[in-house]
Amino acid sequence: MERERSQNWNLAYLLENPEYSYGDPNSQNMLIHGDNLLALKALEQDYAGKVKCIYIDPPYNTGNAFEHYDDGVEHSLWLSLMSSRLRQLHKLLSNDGTIWITLDDNEVHYCKVLCDEIFGRQNFVQGIIWKSSDNSNNDAKQFSIDHNTILVYSKTSNWLSKRLLPKESQSKHFKNPNNDPRGPWFDGNPISSPAYRENLVFEIETPIGTNIKSPKNGWRWSRETLKEKMDSGEIYFNKDYTNIKRRTYLADSKGLPPSSLWDDIEETGHNRQAKYEQKKLFPKMSKEEWFGTPKPEKLIKKILLVATDEGDLVLDSFLGSGTTSTVAHKMNRKWIGVELGSHCITHTLPRLKMVVDNSDNIGISEEVNWQGGGGFKFYTLAPSLLKKDKFGNEIINPSYNADMLAAAMAKQEGFKYLPHGSTYWKQGQSTEQDFIFTTTQFLTVEALDSVKDEMQLGETLLICCKSFQKECKGKFGNITIKKIPLMLLGRCEYGKEDYSLNIINMPSEAEFPELENEQDFMDDKMSVQELAEKSKKQKKNEQPGLFD
Repeated sequence: MERERSQNWNLAYLLENPEYSYGDPNSQNMLIHGDNLLALKALEQDYAGKVKCIYIDPPYNTGNAFEHYDDGVEHSLWLSLMSSRLRQLHKLLSNDGTIWITLDDNEVHYCKVLCDEIFGRQNFVQGIIWKSSDNSNNDAKQFSIDHNTILVYSKTSNWLSKRLLPKESQSKHFKNPNNDPRGPWFDGNPISSPAYRENLVFEIETPIGTNIKSPKNGWRWSRETLKEKMDSGEIYFNKDYTNIKRRTYLADSKGLPPSSLWDDIEETGHNRQAKYEQKKLFPKMSKEEWFGTPKPEKLIKKILLVATDEGDLVLDSFLGSGTTSTVAHKMNRKWIGVELGSHCITHTLPRLKMVVDNSDNIGISEEVNWQGGGGFKFYTLAPSLLKKDKFGNEIINPSYNADMLAAAMAKQEGFKYLPHGSTYWKQGQSTEQDFIFTTTQFLTVEALDSVKDEMQLGETLLICCKSFQKECKGKFGNITIKKIPLMLLGRCEYGKEDYSLNIINMPSEAEFPELENEQDFMDDKMSVQELAEKSKKQKKNEQPGLFD
């Protein structure tokens, strides 16, 4: 009986480029060079519901021409482009995650209406005013534009922000006049109930025999809790025993909720500071060669402090010069960054390499005591897996060699691409006993029998091939056979390069040391029967190749 597999018609495929991957080879961080909509579709299968924080700084649609972004498209087109990308981002966001979108007044209000539709109006968290300029424009004809707005949406309505430690200006009222070993304190916090409750209305007897009446709404605590706090010293009588005071220690502070006004440029940086960071990163580049619209590292740091913990996954699909990934890396978050332009190679890639090497010496490095380390993998969008030939027939794209095809098909069908060390037809598996085998050869009954003879009790197999003998269909109950082109119809856009089909990491030379040239990977020169015979001979002495 033929198995049924769920089909995702928007699956996409990313291919690692080891030449540009850097640092720790086991790193899960991803730098993706390509169209962000296609990349987001590529990420969906493996990362749906797993991203804790998304930050994007899309083109503001100001009408100004930026070298690195198409900034100034028709309003309706801008909204359409943003809509498709925001819908994909919504799929990737975790249930406890948030998305942060920086814009100016050209599109921010329209974008909010769009986000209300996609994320739900009930999930709108806040519009943060970020002071993005450190000096006003004295030549402005109407207003000096000194801020951007950051829209914040959560995936669900019960999201809570992280509390932030108070800044020095917010904690200067904490003193320690009596050299209390618990550190600075102050006694100005309220002691009355915010709303009337009858059980909180009672008198307190003082050590001198007098009584203190409760406030109008009652005390803040019950009689029992108040006694515990007095015994611990948190609550004490004033000098003349006419009232009580509440002592709060700075060390016990649980932090403060973040403000919606980010106007402290020392804390969140500004645009000119971000340009200066570019100058420090790329001293040999001219001002015109710098990335046009970078964001300061301090801004991203505050966002990540509010929205994430160490180890959380952060995504930026308008990565630009790489600030979001840079800060996430320095703050020990996992990250995925997507960037389309050539500056992904000229700006973003070298910057992230410097971060790994701890040689950038800018931004938040000193604040977070960054010492270097980690790494990332570099991905590009693969070409269409199917193409039409000159007769209009669907064919497998010839640019796919055998290992790329096997890996892509494994991911397409929900298998993990993991070639077996000694069994040529075990190229991937979905469970301990469920395998997949992809071949570009015509599958004969003889070849099918040879595979069946090697299968163990309880094992099942999906064979993907270009074509097969009709007698093969349904011959064995534990073997399903599918033609590759038919499996992919509707999943690909014909002739569209950079259309992806999923994420794969190609095997390294260390994993296949016996493969000396590309011929070892190719099965289009050898039939399945020949593969089987070759496999039997090699099992005695050596490890086989991918299709051996």
